Amino acid sequence: MSRSFFHLHLVSDSTGETLINVGRAAAVQYEGISAIEHVYPLVRSAAQLERVISEIEAAPGLVLYTLVEEALNARLEAACRESGSPCLSVLQPVHSLLQSYLGVETKARPGAQHMLNAEYFKRIDAMNFTFAHDDGNLPDNLEEADVILVGVSRTSKTPTSIYLANRGLKTTNYPLVPSAPFPPQLLKVRKPLVVGLLASPERIVQIRQNRLLSLHADEGSLYVDRDAVAEELAASRRLCLKHKWPIIDVTRRSIEETAAAILDLYKEHRLRLVAL
Repeated sequence: MSRSFFHLHLVSDSTGETLINVGRAAAVQYEGISAIEHVYPLVRSAAQLERVISEIEAAPGLVLYTLVEEALNARLEAACRESGSPCLSVLQPVHSLLQSYLGVETKARPGAQHMLNAEYFKRIDAMNFTFAHDDGNLPDNLEEADVILVGVSRTSKTPTSIYLANRGLKTTNYPLVPSAPFPPQLLKVRKPLVVGLLASPERIVQIRQNRLLSLHADEGSLYVDRDAVAEELAASRRLCLKHKWPIIDVTRRSIEETAAAILDLYKEHRLRLVAL
């Protein structure tokens, strides 16, 4: 099936992350249609906005924006009308609803969500911890971790750990290797949530084969043998069931979906700890 394309202009007075996520989440719902993204972050002056408007006029399309300065909003909207480019303030409906509910006026603060508050430093601390304790590099005190991921090679442990760290959770991961002794300290942890990651043998073999090809390595090993991989996964499942660790099958899950499931499990885990 042939694909069609449209220009999607994302104009932000901050990093543009909100717009990128909203735009992509919406655009992906339309099969056979792809967005050509034009991202304009940190647009906070009239001169910067005029440069953006020039690009919109050169490639008319859909315009999404998050600008809190009224003068910039008005200028962008007027330019979009002139060029025939539909535009929408992504945050305005949310601001209106909040204002109606809370009964207070908003204050224009570009990039306010990225202020250096306690939550920001918590994420940075979690990222540093996670990078330092990746792929079996367990911390001296495992109780410092919030989440511990275990699973055979190529079950997305590292990218999932990094995503969780960006949400403020100190995460470490441990690869399950055939015939390798399992760290006894992992069996004694109380504070961290231990989660097992699994996937189908076919999926693991496919990812491992691609990995070996990228490294120009030999493919004739147990590492990519379907039966050997199936046994690895079965042993991993038995280990998790024995210690009553929750299991997540990542075969058809994105990193974001896996992380979301872990975050839900972590909330329940913390509630149980508080109740003890």
